Amino acid sequence: MDSRELVAWNMRRLRVERKLSQEKLSELAGVDRTYVSRLERMMENPSIGILDKIATALGVSIAELFAPTSAEAQKPKPLKAGRRPKVVD
Repeated sequence: MDSRELVAWNMRRLRVERKLSQEKLSELAGVDRTYVSRLERMMENPSIGILDKIATALGVSIAELFAPTSAEAQKPKPLKAGRRPKVVD
């Protein structure tokens, strides 16, 4: 895997392990939700600053985003689809 694949794989793995939606991760990291999606689909090249924000939001070091995966590692299962309905006061 190249660096972009590792970041995408580990971002998704860590996000799913923590049961965070892309929307919640983007909120915690202070980046747009579509940017998180594009990172996970390897459509963007993030800066170190963005990786730092995402790693902090996930509670890991930047190095964890570049951690190699084992050969038997399976792709993380997606979280339940759909957005939560907005609460109207």
